[in-house]
Amino acid sequence: MSEQEPIASAESAAISHWNTPGTESMSLDEGDGVRVYDAAGNEYLDFTSQLYCVNAGHSNERINEAIKSQVDRIQYVSSAKDNDVRTELANQLTNVAPNSLNDVFFSISGSESNEAALQIAREVQDASTVLTRWRSYHGATYATGGMTGDPETRLAVEDHAATTGSTKFLPPFDGADSPFDARTSDQLAKQAIDHLEYVILNQGPDSIAALVTEVVGGSSGAFTAPPGYFERVRELCDKYDILLIIDEVITGFGRCGDWFGSQTEGLDPDMITFAKGVTSAYAPLAGVLVNDEIGTHLREEGIDVGQTFAGNPIACAAGVAALQEYEDLIGNVCQRAPFLRGQLEELKHHDVVGDIRGRGFLYAVEFIDPETGDPVFDPRVEEGNNPVKDVISEASENGVLFGPGRPPFQIMVAPPFCTDETDIETAVSVLDEAIDEVF
Repeated sequence: MSEQEPIASAESAAISHWNTPGTESMSLDEGDGVRVYDAAGNEYLDFTSQLYCVNAGHSNERINEAIKSQVDRIQYVSSAKDNDVRTELANQLTNVAPNSLNDVFFSISGSESNEAALQIAREVQDASTVLTRWRSYHGATYATGGMTGDPETRLAVEDHAATTGSTKFLPPFDGADSPFDARTSDQLAKQAIDHLEYVILNQGPDSIAALVTEVVGGSSGAFTAPPGYFERVRELCDKYDILLIIDEVITGFGRCGDWFGSQTEGLDPDMITFAKGVTSAYAPLAGVLVNDEIGTHLREEGIDVGQTFAGNPIACAAGVAALQEYEDLIGNVCQRAPFLRGQLEELKHHDVVGDIRGRGFLYAVEFIDPETGDPVFDPRVEEGNNPVKDVISEASENGVLFGPGRPPFQIMVAPPFCTDETDIETAVSVLDEAIDEVF
């Protein structure tokens, strides 16, 4: 066998996800707290926590040490067996979750945790249909791609094959892309709930296993629901015997100012799916928190499926350490969130900046046509250059990383929880200047 030449870092054999032909992917080689550094040593404020997941910040010492310690003990245990650190993390998760959720089924990624929740719901309910929202993102496997309300992801997954059993309903959103004409939050809640009940009745309640939704939109645009909406969603699910599953892959573990986004709404779901922040993204880990009735069913009836790396001990050790870090860091989110929102609101001096929305350390900045109020560029129906992506590129060139929402007529702002007010001022100032430069 001939000796191969080493591959230069600029010519990586690794294919980037979400890559755009003709563009180069940034190589990030170091990180510390809110900051990351590229191959040339350039510094950036990481204001999307990469993919809304490095919640504790980069190079957190407690999490790093927990991983190193676990590596020296045992590195892998079958997901069909018990393990001490896996048990410890499961118990800690149920301690911080909404009161009714007392069992955990571990998984590997957000997509796979949502897949697992679907399998569990359909088994427990003996029904096939799952309700999800338009303008949502739940993953990029076939089942979760079908659940996703974002056309860019869903159509890419379903280009050659599609899964059945997913029905969409309209989200309770206002803003430039709202499907409703409400003038007040009360009207919006009523219109959205009336619409949801209409979908349930015409789908056939007995055919519906579960309703899956985020409490604060993730990459769909950090939308919050009007007051009272989720209380009435819970009532509808109880009325028609539908399991309520909250996708907390992004909103879990402090992102919205409490352990779970559900708790910011006073909501007690039947299941919560989680991933990303459970380990601060230091190791892949995900899962489903389930209520007592579902947990009892799974233990008594057995589980015929599983995932090789679900509940990996190294990842679980990272999770235990991350939860310890969040006990203090969530307080920082609550303390700094009003300042973050206030800084972002000042961007409205640009006539192209529309709605600013979100909760905690999860926000979206929407860009509109000042004359019509419509999205400034809508890739769902338009071709050509998207100026919102130019704003993101300009900000990156000036040392701050932001990300596009879905659809990308909005910019997502989701910094690590260790971010301070100076970091926020710097990042928003760079974004302000980038908007000036592009528009």
